[in-house]
Amino acid sequence: MHFGAKRLTLLDHMEVEPFMSLLNAATEVRLRAYAPYSRFKVGAAIMSVEGRVHVGCNVENVAYPEGTCAEAGAIAAMIAAGDARIAEIAVIADSPEPVPCCGGCRQKIAEFADQGVRVTLYTTDGKSKVLTVAELLPGVFTAAHMDKT
Repeated sequence: MHFGAKRLTLLDHMEVEPFMSLLNAATEVRLRAYAPYSRFKVGAAIMSVEGRVHVGCNVENVAYPEGTCAEAGAIAAMIAAGDARIAEIAVIADSPEPVPCCGGCRQKIAEFADQGVRVTLYTTDGKSKVLTVAELLPGVFTAAHMDKT
């Protein structure tokens, strides 16, 4: 996507140079993760259909269920910035193989992305795996399931 000549400023004040890859944005924000318990830092970057990049990192809490995943943080940043749809997403973690999104994040991604949207999972060692949202969450639950016929 073309960003024009100016820099984009994200809600977390991270500046993204024009044409900066989602991988670079996810890699940079991963370093900001708050993971004192697991020490497993994850970064996520979303390209919205509006052409803006939104980032998130995991934020742990000593009461584990109260933590936030990187993907959920990036989606929240996208919504807070006024964008509503995901065009592409990248997630990176320091693991032997690309780490799949948890079930909750898969459903959150499916809420804001079309089934054909690309989700690329990376390791810090350079491995990657590309999936579509449909492959990430087959049999997705949608608002249409709540409609009575």
